[in-house]
Amino acid sequence: MRPSELTAAAAATEIREGRLSSEALVGDCLDTIARVDGAVRAFAWVDPEQALEAARRRDAEPARGPLHGVPVAIKDMIDTADLPTQHNSPIYAGHRPARDAACVRTLRALGAVILGKTDTHEFAAAGRLPATRNPHDLACTAGGSSSGSAAAVAAYMVPLALGTQTGGSTIRPAAFCGIAGMKPTWAEVSFEGAKGFSPSLDTLGWMARSVADLGLLALALGVGRGSWVARTTVAGMNLAVCRTPMWAELEPDAASHFDQSVARLAAAGARVVDLELPGEFADLNAWHDVVMQGEGRASFRDLYLAHPELLHEEFKAKVENHLGIEPLQLARARDIIASLRPVFDRLAGPFDAVLTPSAPGQAPRDLTTTGMATFSRSWTALHVPCITLPAGRGDRGLPLGLQLVGPRFADLSLLGAAAAIETVLSGPAG
Repeated sequence: MRPSELTAAAAATEIREGRLSSEALVGDCLDTIARVDGAVRAFAWVDPEQALEAARRRDAEPARGPLHGVPVAIKDMIDTADLPTQHNSPIYAGHRPARDAACVRTLRALGAVILGKTDTHEFAAAGRLPATRNPHDLACTAGGSSSGSAAAVAAYMVPLALGTQTGGSTIRPAAFCGIAGMKPTWAEVSFEGAKGFSPSLDTLGWMARSVADLGLLALALGVGRGSWVARTTVAGMNLAVCRTPMWAELEPDAASHFDQSVARLAAAGARVVDLELPGEFADLNAWHDVVMQGEGRASFRDLYLAHPELLHEEFKAKVENHLGIEPLQLARARDIIASLRPVFDRLAGPFDAVLTPSAPGQAPRDLTTTGMATFSRSWTALHVPCITLPAGRGDRGLPLGLQLVGPRFADLSLLGAAAAIETVLSGPAG
């Protein structure tokens, strides 16, 4: 196995025990980028010599933390002081921030190597589409807006990558690319230094090739203020199936695979029941959109005034309130969502995980869209932790995901449950 094919957890162990150098790992990741990224186009910027020099420094010093020497890619709307942060926008072409975002400073302090910047939807919001293709089928989208992060991990260019989620921008691309992804409880990780869209919703997220790798980043970024323990079996686990008010938008093949995944977990000994959300949750996606679009007006107003000739028309429309969102409507949306958060916490509390789809189906064979966040927006609005795991392939041969959701601040216990569920989903079908 090539070093770039190792999971982050395996690579960290190899480095810690002296069987692999950070320089060798980073070098092999760079070789993979050189071979495949011309087609996948996951990266917006890579400085090979800078990354190798950082790896050499890690090899020459004692371990700083759980990710010492492990390369991480950063979504290109998260600030990096030594690499451009361009937001996929002509306004920021060649822009070099004065300092790292808080999450990047944290990773550097713990010994991680920043490998490069990954492509994104413009400002992770609208406008220009990422150039990234799905590694499983280059004619298909990799999802968005954390497109490059998901594709880079899926194509073995890097073991870990940071993304963000305001609607479904971590969970959906991870599912489309057949990898693991995590959106933690809102505000568990600082968003400082990342371009804001909707402050009530914006959340850092990350992609990896295993639950153990997700857990490494969660530990490094301080999620849960402690450690997590991987559960070894789903036997006796209490799981809830939530088909959500959006179930009619799930593609038939994806619905069939979802039911098969649930059946496999039940056959492995999990106790599975249905969880029907109360009627007041029916419009949660719509309320989410009111908040997201309403808050987006303020987030892009400075660019609207300073760079009208370069700002994409979709952002101008947001600032000009093309949806006609009134202040009282925005206030009502915020209040309704806030009232539903403790309700969902109580409903989800008795379960080890709530199971729901990660996306409406497989990645669309269409490079003019990044797909729909139908099965993520409600959970983002509720501020709850979410994990997507690979759950087989659909009728077009592309990956499908299974999403695990928990109550707010249940991130670490959700990771523990995900480890056991991952074992079942990755094993042979019964």
